[in-house]
Amino acid sequence: MPERNIEFGKYGARGIKGHEAVARQLDDLAGYIASPITARRGLLARLHYLTRTDHARAAARNAGLTATPRTIKAWLAGTRSPSRASVAAIERAYRAVRRENVARYLTARLNREGRGTRVEIHPLNQSQVDRPRQREVGLRHMNVRRWDRIVTAWAAGADQELDDAWVEQVIDLGSQWGQYEYVTNVGFAA
Repeated sequence: MPERNIEFGKYGARGIKGHEAVARQLDDLAGYIASPITARRGLLARLHYLTRTDHARAAARNAGLTATPRTIKAWLAGTRSPSRASVAAIERAYRAVRRENVARYLTARLNREGRGTRVEIHPLNQSQVDRPRQREVGLRHMNVRRWDRIVTAWAAGADQELDDAWVEQVIDLGSQWGQYEYVTNVGFAA
């Protein structure tokens, strides 16, 4: 695509890809459990979330949690502790199941019956770039009306699809949309 940056940061600019900033914001809206998984309370909350219904248990298995029901019961009772690999699998499964569960709600919330959601795009940080090489890039606002593809890619954890879906929306900024491929933050509230 035109305007794609090939050597981002060559002159000292700092930022992240726009779709990564969108994923962070969607993660914030998803409302994950605040307690860390390393704390007993956080581990128990995640295990309860992943085992409370048959649907949740099936989704956890599909997301990579392969522990037997007996092992999970021992973890919940506190008679055994999960290994580091199991803790990582629990966290991955929890995030995947949570994203799947809130995706439909977030899509409806962000689309707002066709009205969309206002998005602020904060440009990349050019404070370390020499003055002659700095670009005039400012804060931009846009209204995103179609969130379906973005939220679906985020829920699936498909990074390239999320990037493509985000670029499809950013193109609406006009001929200089490539200046917002890398950003410091993308903010929206729904």
